[in-house]
Amino acid sequence: MPARRLAVALAVVALALAGCAAPVQQTTPDEPATATSSAPSSAPVGGDLESFYGQDISWSACGDFECATVTAPLDWTDLSAGTISLALERRPADDQANRIGSLLINPGGPGSSGIDFLQYVTTSVVGADVLAAYDVVGFDPRGVGKSSAVSCGPDSQVDAYLTADRPIHSQADLDAVRAEATTFGQECLDDTGALLGHVDTVSAAKDMDLIRAVLGDDQLHYLGFSYGTFLGSTYAELFPDKVGRLVLDGALDPSLTNDEVSLQQAAGFEQALHSYVSYCMATSGCPLTGTVEQGMQQIADLVDRAEQRPIDAGNGHTVNGSLAFYGVIVTLYNDDYWPLLTSALSEAIVQNTASQLLEYADVYLDRTVDGQYLSNSNLAFQAINCLDYPTTTRDYQQMVAFRDEIAKVAPTFATWFAMSPGCETWPFQSQRTPAPVHAAGAAPILVIGTTGDPATPYEWAQALASQLDSGVLLTWKGEGHTAYGRAGSCISDAVETYLLKGTPPPAGTTCG
Repeated sequence: MPARRLAVALAVVALALAGCAAPVQQTTPDEPATATSSAPSSAPVGGDLESFYGQDISWSACGDFECATVTAPLDWTDLSAGTISLALERRPADDQANRIGSLLINPGGPGSSGIDFLQYVTTSVVGADVLAAYDVVGFDPRGVGKSSAVSCGPDSQVDAYLTADRPIHSQADLDAVRAEATTFGQECLDDTGALLGHVDTVSAAKDMDLIRAVLGDDQLHYLGFSYGTFLGSTYAELFPDKVGRLVLDGALDPSLTNDEVSLQQAAGFEQALHSYVSYCMATSGCPLTGTVEQGMQQIADLVDRAEQRPIDAGNGHTVNGSLAFYGVIVTLYNDDYWPLLTSALSEAIVQNTASQLLEYADVYLDRTVDGQYLSNSNLAFQAINCLDYPTTTRDYQQMVAFRDEIAKVAPTFATWFAMSPGCETWPFQSQRTPAPVHAAGAAPILVIGTTGDPATPYEWAQALASQLDSGVLLTWKGEGHTAYGRAGSCISDAVETYLLKGTPPPAGTTCG
């Protein structure tokens, strides 16, 4: 089935669309929420740090892999505030006698499961020599999946919030959307508890150092994709002396504000859509007509039409504007799946039905067609981003002005990236100030950028590699999100030589 094939392609989960989520806030059911999260970079007080770093880890059989749980502080600034659980799975190295150590992996999101990613990365991404040399360890970051996780109530409640169309055409509309977001945030807080205020990336990076120590490694070896590069670069900034071999593929620029992320990501998807439409019009069966710009407008018109009058998707289901947007966008993460978008657009434009767009939207949302969610990735995305990125509060006219600014570089879907209150009503507000990272004294760190990456534009990889004192940029001239595992032997050989020998490719190496 196309959706299944698409799901495999999206095993490396992209940075979720910055302007599309409506983040909210949360507390424990039995205690009130505070207005802000604790500042995670403060020195820890209370408790005993050694009791965490000195814990024993116990592995048990878990299907094809081994499972374990690590206990971490809820609040790294107050070790006495309680604990959380971090779930791990590993594939032991094939050559235990000569193993280098553990290789932690993160697929991105934020909010994606490293445990769910383990099977894919060890069968379809990492080569045999690396599998012989490393225990590959997937973990669910705090707030995610099998670790202590963010929750926002029953699936029916979550689905109603995540998939609704909320057009904003006035200040009254904006006020109503904010009120709905406030209510949803409070429901997340009631359901999740104090954890909701402690799922920031700095805390997750400190968890990674704990995992490193508990696994018995002197240095952290790490493979991170998309948001996983932000987690990895944060770790390097906090623990430069513990940096081993870090691969950061599909990089985020940690110095960007939330507005800058939204604008530049919108431009990235605009570029990717332009490339797709050019491809579509050069192949048979393309339902788009006229110039490339006219073809892009036809896609925008389809999404707008779905918002105004949901399209029948069969079996009692319909596709509204939000679902149509997700169904289009998700296929742009990998150019191998452009033919799937052509098929879906043909169905929607020619037949006026949208069963395929619904399939693809379900892949993006990680849910079944009946609205059952297979993970909490969307909820964790919202909670983590709201602690990582301060939000600009705008009135309706200011929001329209921001949309118009985005439209200058990304006219097709500017509204979807701009017209949302974002994290304004989330109970816990970000205490982070976006800034460059340097990781002074760290070993060489390999940063990979793809020139046609829609979700993490190539310029972000260039920026991160230049910020890191020991950053080395590896470029793939290609389309889609991330490179390692789908860009051929030039990228794979460079990455795996680095993982095995610690030697990065020459600075400026370009593949493709």
